[in-house]
Formats: sequence, C-alpha cells, structure tokens
Amino acid sequence: MHKIPESVLVVIHTVDLQVLMIARADNPDFWQSVTGSKDYADEPLIQTAMREVAEETGIIVADDQVPLSHLRDWQLSNVYDIYPMWRHRYAPGVTKNTEYVFSLQVPADINIVLAPREHVDYRWLPHREAADLCFSPSNAEAILQLPHYLHDVKA
Repeated sequence: MHKIPESVLVVIHTVDLQVLMIARADNPDFWQSVTGSKDYADEPLIQTAMREVAEETGIIVADDQVPLSHLRDWQLSNVYDIYPMWRHRYAPGVTKNTEYVFSLQVPADINIVLAPREHVDYRWLPHREAADLCFSPSNAEAILQLPHYLHDVKA
C-alpha cells in the first residue's frame, strides 16, 4: 500500500521553547520533529497529528498530562518535493507532498518513548539550535516561527 502524499509536522515544545528533536532510524544523522502521513484519505489532520505523536514519542494527547488544547493547528501547509530516496513509498509518479504544520506544548518533564523502528535518539534543544539541527527546511522554518506563532496565538 502506498503512502498518502499528505502529512503532518508536529513541533513538540515546552513553555520555554525547548524543542524535541528525534533522530531517524533509517538515517540517524537526520533529525526532525514528529512527522507522518495520513493513514487514509479522509483521516482528519488533527487525528493524524495525535496518532503520529503517540506512535513516535509515546505522548498521548487528550489525557490529563497533555490536553487537546495544547495541540495547535497552525492552518499552514507546505508543498515540497519528496526526497528521491523515499519516493518508492508513494504511488508511481507522486513526487510532491503536502505537509500541515502543528505544534504541541508539553510539560518539561514528560516521558518520551521512541518507536525503535522509526527513531533511535532524541534530545531537547533551544528552538534555534533545534532548527539548525533539522535536515528538512520546512521543519527548520516551523521551529524558527514557533515563538512568533505562540505570541500571535496569545495576542
């Protein structure tokens, strides 16, 4: 079954803008935020975001520890070329993906449990350092926009 070329990017952060970065199992030099494709075409994006966060980090949104209100849809999407090394996962001829940006504020002491088939390491970094570590330009840009986005939400 081919991947759907619609995905979420979830920047997980603490109130003081420490950002969770995770290293990919298939390339440990590739650090990123939580990302993942829809499981089916009409899966709501918020559900995709919640599922991917749970699968990749063990964080369950909508419980006492992380309320659903802390998962924010930025109403922002990026369209980018799928890296050639990952195009085989998509239907023949699919070369572009649409990525929808979310952020999730979590407590600083939250427990992270990585999915070992997907990620091999994690670290918390100040948002600028996290952006510098990203291999994905759209991921880095979202992290850099985090303080501005959060300020706009509060205003």
